[in-house]
Amino acid sequence: MASRLTFLGAAGTVTGSKYLLEVDGTRYLIDCGLFQGEREWKERNWEPFAVEPASIDAVLLTHAHLDHSGYLPRLVQQGFAGPIYATEATCALLKILLLDAAHLQEQDAEYANRKGYSRHRPALPLYTVEDAEATLALLKPVEFHTMLELEGIRAFWFPMGHILGSSAIEIQLHSGRRVLFSGDIGRYEDPLMRPPTEYLGAEVILMESTYGDRLHGTVPPDQTLLEAIGHILHTHGVLLIPAFAVGRTQQVLHYIRTLQEAERIPALPVFVDSPMAQDVTSLYCRFQDDLNLETSPGGDCEGRLPLYCYHTNFVQSVAQSKALNTRKGPMIIVAGSGMCTGGRILHHLKWRLPDPANAVLFVGFQAQGTRGRMLLEGASEITIHGESVQVKARILETSALSAHADQHDLMRWVQAIRESPQTLYLVHGEDTPRNTLQELITQKLGWQVRMPAYQEQVPL
Repeated sequence: MASRLTFLGAAGTVTGSKYLLEVDGTRYLIDCGLFQGEREWKERNWEPFAVEPASIDAVLLTHAHLDHSGYLPRLVQQGFAGPIYATEATCALLKILLLDAAHLQEQDAEYANRKGYSRHRPALPLYTVEDAEATLALLKPVEFHTMLELEGIRAFWFPMGHILGSSAIEIQLHSGRRVLFSGDIGRYEDPLMRPPTEYLGAEVILMESTYGDRLHGTVPPDQTLLEAIGHILHTHGVLLIPAFAVGRTQQVLHYIRTLQEAERIPALPVFVDSPMAQDVTSLYCRFQDDLNLETSPGGDCEGRLPLYCYHTNFVQSVAQSKALNTRKGPMIIVAGSGMCTGGRILHHLKWRLPDPANAVLFVGFQAQGTRGRMLLEGASEITIHGESVQVKARILETSALSAHADQHDLMRWVQAIRESPQTLYLVHGEDTPRNTLQELITQKLGWQVRMPAYQEQVPL
C-alpha cells in the first residue's frame, strides 16, 4: 500500500490540527486538535472521525495547545487505545489541559441544560473527565533529538520555541523519504522561550502559516500594557486580560513584573483567575532549563524566575472568582480562555464590558468566529451564556506577545532550510495569510508550495 497523507484539520483554519499518515497499512495521527471558533468548524468535533479510531496505531503530538491536542479524549471515547507520543513537558501540560477541557465541557453542558439555551436536548459534553483520564493513561514521553522507532517509520522531535515542550516532528519513512511537521513555530526573539530549531530539509514539509501575512507590532508589549494600565489607573477601573494558561499568562506576568521593577506602574493587585495557570506556571519552574530566562541565584523557583509579579493573587475557587465581580479597581484580572470561548473570563466580561471605566487587553491571536475576534472588530454587543452584553469598555490589542512566528520569522525559518522540499504544504492558517506566504516563498525560493483543503489526500 502506498504512503499517503490526509489533512483532517488546520487546512484553511488555525484550529483542529490533525494529519493522518498511512504507511504500509499502519496509521499514525500527527496532532489531534479541537476545532474552535465558527459554528461550522466546531460541529466537525461532533462528526464521526474520518477513519475508525481503533485502527490508528499511534498519535504523535507537536505540543499541548488544545487546537493540537484537545480532540484526544473524543478520539479515545470513540475507540482509540494506542500510545500517544509527546515530549515530557507536553505530557506534563496535557495532564493539566485535558482534564480542564473535559471539566469545562461538562460544566458548559450542565449550564446549557440549566439555562435552556442549547439547541440540543439535552446538551451533552463532547467528552468527559473520565475520557480525559483514559487519554492521559496512554501518554508516552519522548526526548528531544532522540529517535523513536515505530512500525514503518522513525520519528524525531525538535524544539520549536512556541510553548513548553513544543516541537517539530520529522518522520522518516523506510523508503527514505522524510516528512516534516513544523507544529507551531515560535519566535526568534521571545522573552521566555529559546528560538525555533532551524532544519536541514525534507522531501515533504507541512508548515504553519498563522501570521503569514503580517508582522508583529513594532510597539513594545510593555508599552501597550502600560497604556492599558494607565487607563484603569485614571478611571479606577478593571483591566481584563484574556490569556491562555500556557505561555501567554506567563508572558503577561513577566512584563507586569518588568514594569514594576522599573517603577513604571504602582503596586496594584493582579489576580490570575485560573487554577490551571498556576499549575502551568509551576511547570515553568520544573522545565526552566528549556527557557530563555536568566534566573536569580538561590531561593525557590518563584524567587529565581521573573514570572511572578508583585502582589499577584492566584484565584482558586469559583466563590473567590465571583467575589472579584464586586471588587473595585484599579486592578488587573488575567483569566482564560484567551479567545473568550469559555472559562472564567466570560463571567468577568459579562460584568465589566458595559462599563467604560474598564478595559480589555487582547494579547494573542483571535480566531474567526470567537468572541475575542468580535470584540477586536468593534462589536457593540456580544452574547455570553445566551445573554446580550453591551460593549462599552475600552478594547486594546498587542500582537507583540504572540508565541507564533510572524511573516519575518516564518521566512527566516524557511530560508534556513538547506535542501529544497519537493512540496511544502501551508497549514494552520486562514486563507489570506496562506495566500500571502505562498506567494512570498514561491517568489523568493522557487519552491512548489500548496495550500491543502480540508480532508484532502496526497500521496507520499
